[in-house]
Amino acid sequence: MTSASAITVDIRLRRGDFRLEARFALPATGVIGILGPSGSGKTSLLSAIAGILSPDEGAIAVGETVFFDSGSKLDLPMEERGCGFVFQDAKLFPHLSVSRNLDYGFARRRGRAVSQERAQIVEMLGIGHLLERRPTTLSGGERQRVAIGRALLSQPRLLLLDEPLSAVDRDRKGEILPYLERLRDVAGLPILYVSHALDEVLRLAGQVVLVEEGRCVAAGATAAVLSAHSLAGERPISVFDGRVSSHETGIGLTLVETTIGTFRVPITETPVGGLLRLVIDARDVALATGEIPGLSIRNRFRAAIERIEPIDRSQVQLSLRAKGGEVTAILTRDAVADLKLTAGVELWCLVKSVAVDRLPGL
Repeated sequence: MTSASAITVDIRLRRGDFRLEARFALPATGVIGILGPSGSGKTSLLSAIAGILSPDEGAIAVGETVFFDSGSKLDLPMEERGCGFVFQDAKLFPHLSVSRNLDYGFARRRGRAVSQERAQIVEMLGIGHLLERRPTTLSGGERQRVAIGRALLSQPRLLLLDEPLSAVDRDRKGEILPYLERLRDVAGLPILYVSHALDEVLRLAGQVVLVEEGRCVAAGATAAVLSAHSLAGERPISVFDGRVSSHETGIGLTLVETTIGTFRVPITETPVGGLLRLVIDARDVALATGEIPGLSIRNRFRAAIERIEPIDRSQVQLSLRAKGGEVTAILTRDAVADLKLTAGVELWCLVKSVAVDRLPGL
C-alpha cells in the first residue's frame, strides 16, 4: 500500500482518565467501519482525524496530506483538513429550510474541485421533496440524509459519519441504509463510519477497525477481521465475501464461490458474477470427525482446530483454520470431550444452507 492510497493513523491521546491508542493503515477507499462498544473510543478517534481533538503524540495522514505530526509540531486546522463530519444528531440549522442547510455546505467548498453537483447529491440521497421543509418537520432518517448531503456539498476529501443511525428506530434505519449503500457506491470518496452496531458495519464496510477499551485491536478487510475477532457483546461469526457462480432454480439454491469453497444458499436475486457477503453464526456451525452419509447439510468443508477457549460452564468457542479463511464454532463441553477435540485436529465443518445470512457484496 502506498501512502498516496492510505489512511494512516498512529496516535496516543489522553483526556482525563481516558486513554486512546490507535494504529492502523488502510486503503483510502469505500467505507471503513470503526466498530466497538459504547465508550470504547470510536468517536475520540474520529474527532482526532477531523481535528476536533488533538492527540498527545503520533501522526495522522490521508494520502500525501499530513493532518497531524507531533514530531514536527504540525496540527492542520480542522477547516483545512477537508473532512465532512456528520454527527449522531445531524446538527442541522432549525431556522433554515433543507435547501438553505444544503447551501451552507456548498458555501464551505473553499475552492476545492467540484466533482458532485447539488442536483446529483439531492437525487442520490432522495431528498428533493424535502427542500422547502424545516428540519423540525423531518424524521430522524430524513435529517441524517440532509446532514450527509450538506457534508458532501462541502466537497470533502474524507467523509466522517459518527453513529448516523443510533438515534433512529429500526424502521428508519431500514429507510436510510439503502441511501448509505448508494453513497458508498456512487460518491467515490473514503468514508469513515463509526458504529457500535455489527449489522450496519457488515452491510456497509469493506474494511473495519475494531476499538475496545481505548485500543485499536484489529484492522483490515471486514470479512477477515470479523471472522478472527469476536467483538465484546456481539455473537461470534464467520464472514466470507464471495461471487455468485450459478443459480439452481429447480432446487431453489444459489451457488457462491468463496475462499474456503462453494456455498449453497437459498436462492437470491444477485446476478451470476455478482458479489455476496455470507455471515454464519458460530452456533450454526456443526463439526464432524468423519464424513456422515445421508446428511441434509449442504455446506461441508475441511478445517483444523487452532484453539479452544471456554465461554462458560457448558460451552466453548473453537477457532478453526480452513483453506482460505477462518471459521468459528460454539459447542458444548460435552461434545468436545466426546469427540476428543484438541488443537490441531482436522475435521469437517458443516453449515446448513438456511443458516447462512446473505448481504449484498461490496
